[in-house]
This record gives sequence, structure tokens and C-alpha cells, in this order.
Amino acid sequence: MRYPQGGGLTAERQQFREGLRLKAAERFAQGEASSVIAKGLRVSVRSVQRWRQTWNEGGPRALRSQGPASLPRLSEEQFTQLEAELAKGPAAHGWEDQRWTLARIKTVIGWRFHMAYTIQGVRKLLVRNGWSCQAPARRAMERDDEAVAGWVKEVWPCAEDSRRPVEPGSSSRTKPDSP
Repeated sequence: MRYPQGGGLTAERQQFREGLRLKAAERFAQGEASSVIAKGLRVSVRSVQRWRQTWNEGGPRALRSQGPASLPRLSEEQFTQLEAELAKGPAAHGWEDQRWTLARIKTVIGWRFHMAYTIQGVRKLLVRNGWSCQAPARRAMERDDEAVAGWVKEVWPCAEDSRRPVEPGSSSRTKPDSP
């Protein structure tokens, strides 16, 4: 099972689940019913049925964990170097604005480590290492917060009051008084 926040199970959680499957295998050998095993291990009956089928085909060894679905291609040390490159900012790498996009990070990985990642691969790499997507605040650098606050207090109430008065009228534009 995959989780959107972490990108997969931790090693401890994989070991815990493997332990559950191996306990179920011991109970399969004793001839216990799937529903009893599911209740005892606090898992679904369908999971126990899948485990039993796997156990019938390959024995207890088939219930062992297969390890992570994929290993990250960047090592811990290389990811630390990538974080240092990202900390320098996009301008240091030739982009005019201060936004890191997945495509730009993919390009930096290619330049720095001579590896080709897909956009989704870059996203998974970042999420796996605790990074999250951020939307930049859309504010002008020249913004004067005091002037904005003054405008909201003085000008905006006048603009709000200048709307047409609400009164009964007609839906027809050509004959306003028609029934």
C-alpha cells in the first residue's frame, strides 16, 4: 500500500507486516480457518485468503517481504549535494525567476549527476526525502503594505457602496416594465 505523504512503507512497517504474514503461515499449517486467523491478527479476511493462496503456491518463503519497490538512484550523499544546489537558488543555475519547478530540478540532476529522471521520478525523490510542493506567494516585490492597508480602509468602502441599489425590477432589458 502506498501513502501520498511518504511514498511507501518504512522498513519497520515492512517488517511488521512480514511478521503478520509469517504468523498466518504458522496458523495455515495448523489448519485454522481464514476468518479465525484474520480476527486473531486483526486484518481482513481477504488479506488472509491472499496470503493462504501465496503460501499454498510457494510456502512460508513466498510470504517474506520483497523489499522496497524501487531503490532511489541518487545516494544519500548525492541527495545532500542536490539540496545544496537547490539552496543556491534557480538564478545560480541560469534561470531568471526564483521558482524551482520539477522540470528545472530534473535538469539540475542531469547536469550535476549525469542521470536522467522523469518529472514524476523527481517528484517521488523529493517526497521520499521530506520535500513538499509549494505554491509561490503571488506578491509584487514593490508592494507597499501600508499603502494597501490605507486603500482598503479609505477607497474600498466607497467602491463597495457604488453598486446599483437592489430593488424589484424586470428581467427584460428591452421592456423594463413588462410583466
